[in-house]
Amino acid sequence: MAEQDQHAEGTVLAGEAAAKAGEEVVSKLSPWSVGDTVSRLSAAVAARGMKLFAVIDQSAEAKDVGLELRDTKLVMFGSPQAGTPVMAAAPLAALDLPLKVAVWADGDQTKVSYTAPSALAARYGLSDELAGRLAGINALTDAVIDR
Repeated sequence: MAEQDQHAEGTVLAGEAAAKAGEEVVSKLSPWSVGDTVSRLSAAVAARGMKLFAVIDQSAEAKDVGLELRDTKLVMFGSPQAGTPVMAAAPLAALDLPLKVAVWADGDQTKVSYTAPSALAARYGLSDELAGRLAGINALTDAVIDR
């Protein structure tokens, strides 16, 4: 019986974690393929004068070690002018900066997912001014997926 209680409790906790993750992660549908979405995101980053730090092809890395992973790419980008004051105020924000966007295949759909700026601001206790430095990711990703 205790094992059943633990399982039920674990299920409730897993559900709570999923709900919390849903609040912390923004996912948007892209009308483009994963590759095209990454190209559009990279171009949008450059057009806004930000730095593209890396594009990691996670599915290719998985394939290199004999594993299979849906088409998944992680795009890391940012602006030292925007991110440095955030990290100066909250050094552990360096764990989440530069900003990251996962572009991934979910069946026949492409999704663009990232940590919500409000979640980052809450995690690090950022002021409104510092939180605003991260909020541009919403408009950036909207521009990427807009037809």
